[in-house]
Amino acid sequence: MAATDAQVRKLMEEYQRHGGIGRAALRAGIDRKTARKYVREGKLPSELKKPHTWRTRDDPFEEDWPRIEAMLGEAPELEATTIFDHLQGEDPDRYELGQLRTLQRRVRHWRAERGPEREVFFAQEHRPGEAMQTDFTNADELDVTICGEPFDHLLCHSVLPYSNWDWATVCHSESIAALRRGVQSALFRVGKVPEFHQIDHSTAATHRSAGGGREFNVDYLAMTEHFGLKPRTIGIGEKEQNGDVEASNRVLKRRLKQHLLLRGSNDFESVDSYEGWVWEKLDHGNRHRGKRFVDELAAMRNLSVRRLPEYRVESAVVTSWSTVRIKRNAYSVPSRLIGETLRAHVYDQRIELYYRGRLELEVERLRGEGGHRIDYRHVIWSLVQKPGAFARYRYREDLFPSLVFRRAYDALSDALDQRKADIEYLRILHLAASTMETAVEAALAREMGLGGCPRASTIKAAVAPENVEVPEIDTLSVDLGGYDELLMDKHGGGR
Repeated sequence: MAATDAQVRKLMEEYQRHGGIGRAALRAGIDRKTARKYVREGKLPSELKKPHTWRTRDDPFEEDWPRIEAMLGEAPELEATTIFDHLQGEDPDRYELGQLRTLQRRVRHWRAERGPEREVFFAQEHRPGEAMQTDFTNADELDVTICGEPFDHLLCHSVLPYSNWDWATVCHSESIAALRRGVQSALFRVGKVPEFHQIDHSTAATHRSAGGGREFNVDYLAMTEHFGLKPRTIGIGEKEQNGDVEASNRVLKRRLKQHLLLRGSNDFESVDSYEGWVWEKLDHGNRHRGKRFVDELAAMRNLSVRRLPEYRVESAVVTSWSTVRIKRNAYSVPSRLIGETLRAHVYDQRIELYYRGRLELEVERLRGEGGHRIDYRHVIWSLVQKPGAFARYRYREDLFPSLVFRRAYDALSDALDQRKADIEYLRILHLAASTMETAVEAALAREMGLGGCPRASTIKAAVAPENVEVPEIDTLSVDLGGYDELLMDKHGGGR
């Protein structure tokens, strides 16, 4: 068996101590002849090994390699897969798919020996309390559902790079409202303020300038000024400069995924309960940040300002359609407000509508542009008076609260002429608005389950409350004479 470096070191130590090769070899556990060789050479076994420079099998690309080298010389960014596909296109039978790895290895070696200089990334040292990094990350991979419905969302994730303390809020878009909520939630959680706030070129924080670069948005600057933060961003296309929070995004989502597996369910009863669960897991992780987090706290300023509103205020005039338009989406409101101007508080996930300081309506905010959310209760009173408008109503699909209502309308359309079907359906919808939608829906389902055509009169009878007999109660007569006698006795009037 070949001697090891440790055995030869022992051999040299014993030989220098005693000067006898046989005794040193015996104590090192090496054959005498082998010991003489290592004493003569004065090197370790690892230093005497010759590098493996010969090939154990023929190189399938030897013939084409000069041409491949020329291709790489002209375009060093060419990938081995592209070159392999090109060679196979010229002669499909010459190379097998399993030989791709051989070409990838040869191309990698060429780049290391003769390729162009590559970009160097420089590890940065973070100072305690210097900056908070924030980034939006897509959390759809967590497969979270709210009451059984898929919940597509983002996490606004903030990290203190020195200690890796982190915090996150649930949001729907990379808006300034979502950013403001995420940043101040993290700041109030830690109770301190770092020197800088760093973010990538999210549209919530920056916009393209006339010179082609990026500048900070006014709202973002107002937020950083309020908290006494210095705004800082990364170079355009330099995502690695925000690398700490980018890496933390992956760690956070992996950790949440694991805790969802332990929980046994990805479903939550509400967005608030899901976000509360996320905060619970973040709190648990942050408890283990140790001394580095203590150093961060000592280096940061105390948070001494109030919270900023987590919404933007807009004005919206109610149109004759009984709708308002906010962020290029349409929302219905009670028709009594037609012609009035409402104040809208636009949050990341919801919109609150106020008239003269009183909250009139709270509605889930639509994402994107060109959408609409129409509540049939806001328009049904006018539609039953003008049923002809239903057939070509722009938002007609919003007037089917559930699949049961849609099936009921289809059944009416099959059984009656279109105008009568529209009138019957609008009466049913009016009934749902006047009573309880769930009761009307249940009655429709029963009627269609029996094979009948759901008529408004039938459904009205089905949901009508039972007549309750009010019992007759005899009127009690009260004799107050006893009180007079008591008063007279008290004041001596009876003596």
